[in-house]
Amino acid sequence: MKRRNIIASLLISKQMKQLLAFLLLFYAAALCAQTYKVENNIPYIGKMEQDVYRKDRCKLDIYYPVGKKDFSTVVWFHGGGLESGSKSFPEQLMNQGFAVVAVNYRLSPRAKNPSYIIDAAEAVAWTMKHIADYGGCADRVFVSGHSAGGYLTLMLAMDKQYLNRFGVDADKIAAYLPISGQTVTHFTIRKERGLPDGIPVVDEYAPVNKARRDTPPIALLTGDKSLEMASRYEENALLESVLRNLGNKNVKLYEMQGFDHGQVCAPACLFVANYVNHYSKR
Repeated sequence: MKRRNIIASLLISKQMKQLLAFLLLFYAAALCAQTYKVENNIPYIGKMEQDVYRKDRCKLDIYYPVGKKDFSTVVWFHGGGLESGSKSFPEQLMNQGFAVVAVNYRLSPRAKNPSYIIDAAEAVAWTMKHIADYGGCADRVFVSGHSAGGYLTLMLAMDKQYLNRFGVDADKIAAYLPISGQTVTHFTIRKERGLPDGIPVVDEYAPVNKARRDTPPIALLTGDKSLEMASRYEENALLESVLRNLGNKNVKLYEMQGFDHGQVCAPACLFVANYVNHYSKR
C-alpha cells in the first residue's frame, strides 16, 4: 500500500511538472505576444497645401508593433490602375513583427501624371523621416505594392529624382518589392495621352527606361506568365534582363506559378513578409 502511494505521488509529481512547464510556456508566449496599434489618415504633405484633392487624398495609415524598437517597415501602395483603389493593410503583412504604412495617392483622371508618382515619393519620404517616432528603424524601410502600386514602387526605385525631391536618397531604401508592376510606361498614362491601348511606350515614365546599375535589392514578383495580365511577366523579365546587362546584381525575378494578376497579391505578400523578416535578422 505504501509503495502504491509512493508511485501515485511520483506520477502526480510528474504530471504537475508537465502542467507547470506548459503553463510557464503559455505564460511566456502570452508575455511575448506582440500587440499592434493603428493610426489612420495621417497627412504626409505639408500643412500649407492648398490643393483640395491633394489634401483629401494624400494620407496614410500606419500599423505598427507596440513597445518594440527598431522594427522594419513596409510602405504599401494599393493597386487599381492608377484610377481607383484605396489604402489598406494586406492581411499577409500583418502580425509579422514589422510596421505597414498603407498609402493613398491621387488618382487619374482627376490628377494627371506624374502626380501619383510624386505622392508616392512624398509618402515614402514621410516614412523615412517619421518612422523612428513610432519605434521603427529608418534604415529598414521597404517599398512594395501590387499592380499600379508595383509600378509606383519601380518608378521610385529606378528614377531617383522623385525621392530626391523630398530629401531622400532612393538607395537608402532597404529593398524594393514590386508585385505585378508595369515596367513600360503605365497604360493609364498612355490613356491620359489618348494613345492606343495595348501598344507599349517606353519613355521617361517607364521604369525600364530608367534602369540603373547601382540599386538596393529588387525582387520582381509576378503571377504565372500564362495567367497574368498581357505581357506583365514579360515586361518584368525585360527589366531584369536590362538591369543585369547593366551589371546590376541586386535584381531577381520570381514567377508565382498558378496565380493570375489578382490572385498573386496574397502569396506575393507572404514572400514580402518572409523577405523583410529574413533581412531584419541579418
